[in-house]
Amino acid sequence: MTEATAPRTNTYTKQTAPMIHYQVAMPKPETHLFEVTLRLLGYTSPILDLKLPVWTPGSYLVREYAKHLQDFAAFANDKPLSWQKISKNHWQVETVDVSEITVCYRIFANELSVRTNHLDSTHGYFNGAALFFRIPGWEKQPIQVTVVPPHPEWLITTALSPVPNKANTFRSSDFDTLVDSPFEIGLHQLYHFEVLGKPHELAIWGKGNFQVQQMIADIKKIIEAEARMFGGLPYQRYVFLLHLFAQAYGGLEHKNCCSLIYQRFGLRDRDKYERFLQLVAHEFFHLWNVKRIRPKVLEVFDYDQENYTPSLWFCEGTTSYYDLVIPLRAGIYDAKSFLNNLSKEINRYETTPGRKVQALSESSFDAWIKLYRQDANSGNSQISYYLKGEMVSLLLDLLIRSRHGNQQSLDDVMVRMWHQFGKDEIGYTPQQLQEVIELVAGLDLTDFCQRYIDGTEDLPFNEYLEPFGLQLVAEKEEEPYFGVKVNSEHGREIIKFVEAGSPAQFAGIDPGDELLAIDGLRLSANALGDRLKDYQPKDTIQVTIFHLDELRTLPVTLGSPRTSQYQIKSVEKPSPAQKENFAGWLGVPLTTLG
Repeated sequence: MTEATAPRTNTYTKQTAPMIHYQVAMPKPETHLFEVTLRLLGYTSPILDLKLPVWTPGSYLVREYAKHLQDFAAFANDKPLSWQKISKNHWQVETVDVSEITVCYRIFANELSVRTNHLDSTHGYFNGAALFFRIPGWEKQPIQVTVVPPHPEWLITTALSPVPNKANTFRSSDFDTLVDSPFEIGLHQLYHFEVLGKPHELAIWGKGNFQVQQMIADIKKIIEAEARMFGGLPYQRYVFLLHLFAQAYGGLEHKNCCSLIYQRFGLRDRDKYERFLQLVAHEFFHLWNVKRIRPKVLEVFDYDQENYTPSLWFCEGTTSYYDLVIPLRAGIYDAKSFLNNLSKEINRYETTPGRKVQALSESSFDAWIKLYRQDANSGNSQISYYLKGEMVSLLLDLLIRSRHGNQQSLDDVMVRMWHQFGKDEIGYTPQQLQEVIELVAGLDLTDFCQRYIDGTEDLPFNEYLEPFGLQLVAEKEEEPYFGVKVNSEHGREIIKFVEAGSPAQFAGIDPGDELLAIDGLRLSANALGDRLKDYQPKDTIQVTIFHLDELRTLPVTLGSPRTSQYQIKSVEKPSPAQKENFAGWLGVPLTTLG
């Protein structure tokens, strides 16, 4: 490696496209090191630029994948080539008078998530953005990838197509497709099944309490329900990659596959199993919404920096709404369970103080610096575009349905977006999205958007639920208001969150303080609620804490009880119109709620 100097300019005009081939080996998987070899044949430029992406589509945070790269080297005819590092993720190799180039490097892979890489003695998993260089100017060039497993019995599962007559070799049509096609390599369980005449695969790594035949049957129902909505499946083959371990939850969508992570013992309990199926429904729905129907700014990915859009609320929030709806339509759970799940989401939203501070469009735009970088004040200053986007999507669905007697719905918005933007992958602008929603609704939504997407007004749930014979019922806590959340950590009671404007904040209590006692008596995190029931609003209690290792006792004047639970219930005497609207929305009589 030479000292970094000003980068040399490369030109790509009138050049023959090179052949690009990657080899990924893992000879010592217990070291967590992937050994990657890039071979270029027919490269004619005097300079080779290599850039490692800093983020991966679908996960909106600059993750700096280059931090895991080590042992970079470049050769031609076994002779070292001069190179320099230009920036955090940019390498430049001198390639004068050479056409066959070999670049070798290693990637440390010990983060088990859907967006990164993980390698150990049981398996190897990698995402293209976190492993492969982008060659500027040649992003549209086909790429071959050969995987060298450490043991011959290890399987290789990916959405990429195999290259005929080349062992363990796969072809990607371009760099975007390579980034969009993770690999699972190891002794995972692999199941094949067919839906609507198309092949599907389910690869499961890790032990768990799942019943695979039931799981596959329910996944089939989800696929069929979503295919009915959009009029078919826009792929030839689809792969589900599922990792099971400890306490885990997450997913990442791709065009022809998805990666899922779930807790290994969360597949027998009915509620937890239904949450898993909602995760499946969410990531599968993304193969339309976001992978093909996507904002203009994401039409062409910039892998070197943030790609800003105010529309992530539609990409993720609307998808979150449908991950509750789809299992209902698939017959996995009933309308009562659907409304219970929806109530839980509304409860999360209504008990997040940040909803009054951050607008939905701002939450979308600032995903890169806020949503994935939570701190002790995030609950006070932020609202998730997943969560509020889901709530706004609910209101839009109810609005459209009530105006059109259930003959139009948010489904029609999705289908129009699919035909207008998704099929040909033409990115949409925020204005175009609003125009499609307005077209389906038959209503100017400028005021709606200003209030609930670009503003922070409270969402009027009851106004939109009432035409369907439903109401949102709030239940207050039994104890007076204190305003903290406390967790037990290694025998210490640590205050994790202090609500803005709460009695605790006004008294000077901070996140990170250790809670010791109230009125001189020691207490645990689990006992806090019960202890507060001994007091009344406006009572002043003496709270003893460790603040930055300093023992303090602070007077706290308690407030009136706050609403802690929200539940969707039927109105007392629903009208015929309300009953008809409810049945048109959820497919069963309102009386089924009991």
